[in-house]
Amino acid sequence: MNALMTRRQLLLGLAGAPLAAAFARRAGAAGKIDLKISHQFPGGTLTEGDFRDRLCRKFAAELAQRTGGAVAATVYPGSSLMKTNAQFSAVRKGALDLSLVPISYAGGELPELNIGLMPGVVTSYEQGMAWKRSEVGKYFSDLLADKGVLMVSWIWQAGGVACRSKAIVEPDDARAQKVRGGSREMDMVLKTAGATVLSLPSNEIYAAMQTGALDAAMTSSTSLMSFRLEEVSKQLVTGRGKAYWFMLEPLIMSRAIFERLPKDVQATVMQLGAELETFATEMAKADDQQVAVAYQKAGAQTHDLSEATVRRWQDIARATAWKDFAARNDRCAKLLALAEKTL
Repeated sequence: MNALMTRRQLLLGLAGAPLAAAFARRAGAAGKIDLKISHQFPGGTLTEGDFRDRLCRKFAAELAQRTGGAVAATVYPGSSLMKTNAQFSAVRKGALDLSLVPISYAGGELPELNIGLMPGVVTSYEQGMAWKRSEVGKYFSDLLADKGVLMVSWIWQAGGVACRSKAIVEPDDARAQKVRGGSREMDMVLKTAGATVLSLPSNEIYAAMQTGALDAAMTSSTSLMSFRLEEVSKQLVTGRGKAYWFMLEPLIMSRAIFERLPKDVQATVMQLGAELETFATEMAKADDQQVAVAYQKAGAQTHDLSEATVRRWQDIARATAWKDFAARNDRCAKLLALAEKTL
């Protein structure tokens, strides 16, 4: 036995052995279950690369192990299976099994989802992860489930800003710059600050900045590195320590597909998804630190935000994006009210 194996790991392995054997027997009788996991981020391995891709691979590997190979999952990185903006709708309709996707990308389809990139509403990882166990998280999960989507892993990421020339630290710095905000609500804040906004997925930012179509882009720390934006940036505003927006990028699953699975497989999927949330949070925090190192090595200047600066951005958001979001429908108003309880 490996000396590094803890007693807890051993007990978990022994407890899971009968379950895996049961799954294997079922697979032999009914056939193997194959799931597809799609995401837009660069591909890697279980141990190297973008942590969101690694999380999907860990999910797939552990799912196969716990079910004795009865359930397999294949990861399709880099939008290789389908286009980025089609993934949420495909999950909702049962045309795709799972996806790890910035939930606000589907805000045009379901406006309530823009709460997942609402500037100033989440200001720390601890607050964001507390949503799952609070009224706002339960309401959000129920809303998604009613639309055919299940939250498997809650994943929050702090955002930063990559800039071709002038750093956008204070709201006034955004004036006359062409900026990618990432959501309708973030775009409203930027417009109020005087920016021109462009809407495009994170895997298209590099080309837009390279050609000058974009001056700056707001995205997660992990994407700031994974998409090599340091190659086209001279300034970086980090999300480490303080941030005025956090992005919800969950691992989601089609409810229709989920409900076709045996009950014990359903339980395994949800348990595994919850276990991977700790990994996601640790990796996201590590990337908030690592992104500054990566950009400095590339010759870019880095800037951190003060509490006062975060409040100035939050004040604009409260007067614009929050107000607009709450007025869209009763569900949006309730989501925002419940989210504000966590501040």
